[in-house]
Amino acid sequence: PDIVSDPDLEFVQNKVPKLDKTTYMPGDYPANPKCEWCPPGHGDLYAALEGSGTLDKLLEQGVKYMFVSNSDNLGATMDLDLLSYFAKQDYSFMMECAERTNNDKKGGHLAVRTKDNQLILRESAQCPDEDEDQFQDISKHRFFNTNNLWIRLDRLKEEIVKNGGFIPLPMIQNGKTIDPKNDDSLKVLQLETAMGAAIECFSKAGAVCVPRTRFAPVKKCNDLLLLRSDAYVVTPDSRLVMNPVMEAAPKMGLDSKKYKFVQALEAATELGTPSLVDCTALKVDGLVYFTRKNIFVGKVTITNSSSEPKVLPPGTYTNCTINLDAAPGLGAVCPKKMPTTPIEGQKPGTSGLRKKTAVFMEPNYLANFVQSTFSTIKTMGADIETQTLVVGGDGRYFNPEAIQIIVKMAVANGVNRIWIGKDGILSTPAVSAIIRERGPSYMSPFGAFILTASHNPGGPNEDFGIKYNVENGGPAPEKVTNGIFENTKTIQEYLICPDFPDINLGLAGTTKVESTCGSKVVVVEVIDGVEDHIDLLKTVFDFDAIKGLLDRPDFSMVYDSMHGCQGPYAKACFLEELGQQEDSLLNAEPTSDFNGHHADPNLTYAVDLTARMGLDRTGQPVATATPPPAFGAAADGDADRNMICGANFFVTPSDSLAIIADHANVIPFFRDQGGLKAVARSMPTSGAVDRVAKKNNLALFETPTGWKYFGNLMDSKDLFGGVDYTPFICGEESFGTGSNHVREKDGLWAVLAWLQILADYNSDPTAPLVTVQAIVEKHWATYGRNYYCRYDYEGVDKAAATEMMAAMTAASETNTGRSMGPYTIATADVFEYLDPVDGSVSKNQGIRFLMEDGSRIVFRLSGTAGSGATVRMYLEAYEADVSKTKQVTADVMGELVAFALELSEIQKYCAVEGPTVIT
Repeated sequence: PDIVSDPDLEFVQNKVPKLDKTTYMPGDYPANPKCEWCPPGHGDLYAALEGSGTLDKLLEQGVKYMFVSNSDNLGATMDLDLLSYFAKQDYSFMMECAERTNNDKKGGHLAVRTKDNQLILRESAQCPDEDEDQFQDISKHRFFNTNNLWIRLDRLKEEIVKNGGFIPLPMIQNGKTIDPKNDDSLKVLQLETAMGAAIECFSKAGAVCVPRTRFAPVKKCNDLLLLRSDAYVVTPDSRLVMNPVMEAAPKMGLDSKKYKFVQALEAATELGTPSLVDCTALKVDGLVYFTRKNIFVGKVTITNSSSEPKVLPPGTYTNCTINLDAAPGLGAVCPKKMPTTPIEGQKPGTSGLRKKTAVFMEPNYLANFVQSTFSTIKTMGADIETQTLVVGGDGRYFNPEAIQIIVKMAVANGVNRIWIGKDGILSTPAVSAIIRERGPSYMSPFGAFILTASHNPGGPNEDFGIKYNVENGGPAPEKVTNGIFENTKTIQEYLICPDFPDINLGLAGTTKVESTCGSKVVVVEVIDGVEDHIDLLKTVFDFDAIKGLLDRPDFSMVYDSMHGCQGPYAKACFLEELGQQEDSLLNAEPTSDFNGHHADPNLTYAVDLTARMGLDRTGQPVATATPPPAFGAAADGDADRNMICGANFFVTPSDSLAIIADHANVIPFFRDQGGLKAVARSMPTSGAVDRVAKKNNLALFETPTGWKYFGNLMDSKDLFGGVDYTPFICGEESFGTGSNHVREKDGLWAVLAWLQILADYNSDPTAPLVTVQAIVEKHWATYGRNYYCRYDYEGVDKAAATEMMAAMTAASETNTGRSMGPYTIATADVFEYLDPVDGSVSKNQGIRFLMEDGSRIVFRLSGTAGSGATVRMYLEAYEADVSKTKQVTADVMGELVAFALELSEIQKYCAVEGPTVIT
């Protein structure tokens, strides 16, 4: 943490255009404009130090000496003896050099300029072709530059001033292709300078010969394979040095085309790194995969001219040449590279990527996103080879086909173990539970693909979605989703195993697929996606007490799964564990189109539940033919949301969160850990829970919309070494509630939390039933009521909605102080969140109008709709007078709604007459 927070840790390097090799004009590459630019070599260090002000800042702080090296030189550690030598010699500049070997002959070397005896650095790109043999003669030019440099900063400043603001370094021309991954792209020149070349700019420059232990670079896959092998060891003080039993490092010659990028070497060493400690030279032509059981002695050459990678069989290979052309290949697990091009609009929102199903079914659309995800997580260190990938979804249309594609791509990217929910179904909270709880530990998942568009409708003409969850069970943080998006903009190929067999998703069990050569086994297990989640919930709640409530003759309930994936979980929980009858469940059979309904648990779409509970679409009571159940609830498509009702009574999500938090101690998970410590809500959610937090002395957080922000708070101690905020409860006004038992919102958890609270109020079976309505009204009597509603304008034109939001943002200052009826705006602003855990800043998280009396109007543009855009308008009015807490929300909100419509002018901008949904 101290290093990361150091303001002097980094400064911005410059960049320059690549030049068309023919015209010398800046190269043009519309397929990936980032490829049009390059860093101007590490000689830019001096210009960047000066231009950023870092050099002056260091001098002002009294810093005299600087040690600098290439970041890829793992041997470049701070050596106090060298610093002392540098200071005693009174050098202005000192270069660490080492004796050249055959592995170094193409690199820059130290030389003396004959006309003035000045030390200079010669780079290979500066050498004429006819002099190449002389340049590479290690007996003539004995010393190479390690690029470990010692510099007197005061004298560096003097040279910069003397030369008019820069260090005059010789220019180097490097011939490249504009896209380093595409050999057929435009031929360009990269103009670069070398930081070691500054040795010729200082009259008091020197050099010192250092042992090879000071030079352990990783510039090519040759170097990386060598360093990862037993040819190098790590010392007790964490330095990487050559194995002391070796006299010299082996000469490495991996195929430069096949092993051009590190991803190729990662795949080639998936089964382990070979032994090189007794090797003098290794040459590999073609693509060869190694294992940890390969031992090379002396000079070894391996060739494979076939079109697929071949695995070298285990064994010791001594002074020999091996031809693998006729060797068996990988068979069904052989990865193939498939060409593709970037597809616009694949930026994940707060809950992943969502589009129309037909879009996901277009060629390469899903594959591009999945490959971009694998590419991102591999560069971030995910252990995909030994850990497990979880795959499942909410059962919507295209779910089974998408799973087969993901499995084939996962295997091609190096995944060796995959867990899939039976029938392809896994609820979002269940995925989190599986990642966190399912064992054994050596199989623990590195992440999961969840195929869901949550509460959006499903079907061939409706929505589909995909999101990636990380190893803590929560949604991918912004650094991951940003990386995925960047990769989608530049992707040129994806990996897939086209011959890998389709998995029978309807049959629980294990499928093992072995490579033809026997070197690799992939295990795919279709698992019961229900038991892990239910087993976890049984540790959170007192199921016996809940069963006692459910078995009361004056208590009845109904739970509507809305034909989403909650059905199997509801059956396991309420029928099998709690012994209830089937008529306590509604719509418990998952279907690919949610039976033609919109699986969104709110008063507009949960029509089967509201009809049973005696409620209209505004939450007001209506007559029913039979008395409504005492308790009702609904889940959305992927089962992470919840709606809670009593007989003829609707509980707002904001009130639900506050009441659960206020009664946390009746839930064993919180009570047995010493009680609740912290609560959090999304910014648009009402402040009802704030009052609970204040009364109970709980830490309170207001975050942007998105469960990942809650996940950071939950993991503050375990992942970031910060404050422990757990046990923890959090929620969003969009019917999402949960705790730190998983890292997703959990609809079933919220239902059981309410049943646990009701069980506590009704522990005496002879006393009259305490109802949901009575508990909520008791809460209002204690804390006052936050009247709250949300207007959703769905499917509006995104450009028009964006223009409307921009107009309100621009008018923030002029709107402050504006009045209408009883309301006056105290503050108009755009919500910005500083994460107290990782220090990240999230901007533009919604427009707020905060009234002088505590009321609020909030506007937010949702990024998770499958098509068009959704404008959400949130309204909140607080009432402390107990006698006024039982009014109809619509009656209370009339003037606030009128003010919101006037402020936004949404009818003008978005051409709408009214909201699609009112909650």
